[in-house]
Amino acid sequence: MPVVGTAGHVDHGKSTLVQALTGRDPDRWEEEKRRGLTIDLGFAWMTLDDGTEVGFVDVPGHERFIKNMLAGVDAIDAALFVVAADEGWMPQSEEHLAVLDLLGVASGVIALTRCDVVEEELADLAELEVREQLAGTSLADAPILRTGAPAGLGVEAVREALAAALGHVSSGAIGRPRMWIDRSFTIGGAGTVVTGTLLDGPVAVGDTLAVWPGARPARVRSAQSHEQSHDRIEPGTRVALNLVGLERGEVARGAMLGRPDEWRTTTRFLADLRTVRSLDEPLRDRGAFHLHVGSGSFPARIRLVDDAVLEGSGAAVISVDEPLALKTGDRLILREVGRRAVVAGGTVLDPQPPQRGQQVRAALPRLRGAGPSPDGKADALLSVRGKEDLADLAADTGGGRPTDALIIGSIAVSRVEAIGLTDRAVAGAQRFQEANPLRPGIPKSSLAEQLGIGLPILEALVEADDRLADDGPVVRTAGFSGGLDQSAQDSWEAVRSDLLAAGWGVPRRSELGLDPEVVHALLRDGTLVAVDEFAYLPEQLDRLVERVMGMSDGFSVADFRDEFEVTRKHAVPLLEWLDRNRVTRREGDRRVIRRLPPGEPAPGGAPSR
Repeated sequence: MPVVGTAGHVDHGKSTLVQALTGRDPDRWEEEKRRGLTIDLGFAWMTLDDGTEVGFVDVPGHERFIKNMLAGVDAIDAALFVVAADEGWMPQSEEHLAVLDLLGVASGVIALTRCDVVEEELADLAELEVREQLAGTSLADAPILRTGAPAGLGVEAVREALAAALGHVSSGAIGRPRMWIDRSFTIGGAGTVVTGTLLDGPVAVGDTLAVWPGARPARVRSAQSHEQSHDRIEPGTRVALNLVGLERGEVARGAMLGRPDEWRTTTRFLADLRTVRSLDEPLRDRGAFHLHVGSGSFPARIRLVDDAVLEGSGAAVISVDEPLALKTGDRLILREVGRRAVVAGGTVLDPQPPQRGQQVRAALPRLRGAGPSPDGKADALLSVRGKEDLADLAADTGGGRPTDALIIGSIAVSRVEAIGLTDRAVAGAQRFQEANPLRPGIPKSSLAEQLGIGLPILEALVEADDRLADDGPVVRTAGFSGGLDQSAQDSWEAVRSDLLAAGWGVPRRSELGLDPEVVHALLRDGTLVAVDEFAYLPEQLDRLVERVMGMSDGFSVADFRDEFEVTRKHAVPLLEWLDRNRVTRREGDRRVIRRLPPGEPAPGGAPSR
């Protein structure tokens, strides 16, 4: 169901023409009817000859109500631009055209009104002036039709021209419903009702939605479009939703409705801007601005990216105080408070841009070159961010998923970032191996911390590159095998002989006369076994277990010390090792031997008894 938005100077006949087309008066308020002036948004609809229903959003033309006008034009598919033949082009004609042009509204019809009360020559001059003013804008090729709504002049021609203009419009559905709220009110016995133009995806009765800012949950109790109830509403439709779980005071114009898990908010975003053609001096970022996006108006600050001033087009980082649920491609309008006029408009490039200006400038070419689809936008954002949570990419692009990325669980890593991270991983592993040649590789946790990534990403990068190898808790370069060189091996053989000669009264590890790295390497590969501050050969501990299994139950530390001819310094650590390895069990000051079934190997390698 396409939506048409009116535009034009105050009192040029917008509401009158809409009423002639639809048979419905779009002015809702008594004050509007009394003053003959549209103050707030009005709504009406009609049915085309082919059965298509068309919604109308009638906007105020007076400059004092430009904020209300901007709240109604963001979601329109085509414009019905009105210029009175007896007055011609006026200030709000120019401002409304600037807004439509900045929003990229290219479908529309120009209605030259009051042609039934002016001379034909004056109508000719007015039409010529309008065509000149339209030149170079998005509506440059729109048809200009002469009308006189009270007399029925040209009304049918406008209807046919709108049908033609809307014939090329698609809903642009991407499966993620979104609605900027332009009205909220309460109905007795029903509760809170909100209205707006549904975009991007359908909504059904019973759906759980959320209202931003705040992501406040609400359930759809009922839905109406053009005074008809529906179980399901398709995108591109004017809709009224009765929401359960919200009070009227909790939702106002400018809030956004969507699914709870599909959006995230921002207070700082990057946008591409274009100034209006009527700007009399360059745009600077020291002024006070109002940002108009969706149906809302928000105080904003801008920081120009390319230069100190903006003439024509350029990028800016825009900051707001109220968190907004924005995505790439969202259109916006800027009004400067001091000039009291629209000064620029554009699109959101990145809802969560880099913090540093240099990074922002470097990102611009990639963001501006993003494809039109959500997936294309996701690829562009990922190329800037390097790695990102898939849910955040989808929220920032309206459901996009990168097509050229390494996907690890819920994280996407761009190909360029993956190459850079892998190169850094190789360099980090090599540095570690050079500094620690006896170790089997760099611990994964250390390497992941160096790279600023999680273990799953590191493991995926290692698996994908044949320069690296994953050895359980460590990563090494391919072909590297940490171990003892010939000198260290000779030293170890001498120490090994001393250990065998020492029996169970071995020296402390620090007294072995070996480099600590050599000791660590021997412990890692099982050549030595740590027993508190001592180190034993595996075969020594095998003999220890075998002898203990032959002792009587209930032996004390002193009994053990006498049996093995060691001091308490060695006896206690050895007994604790036996307890940990389930050879013995301590009961008070005594040890009981754990008897194993016949044939089952005892801990330490000794045969069971």
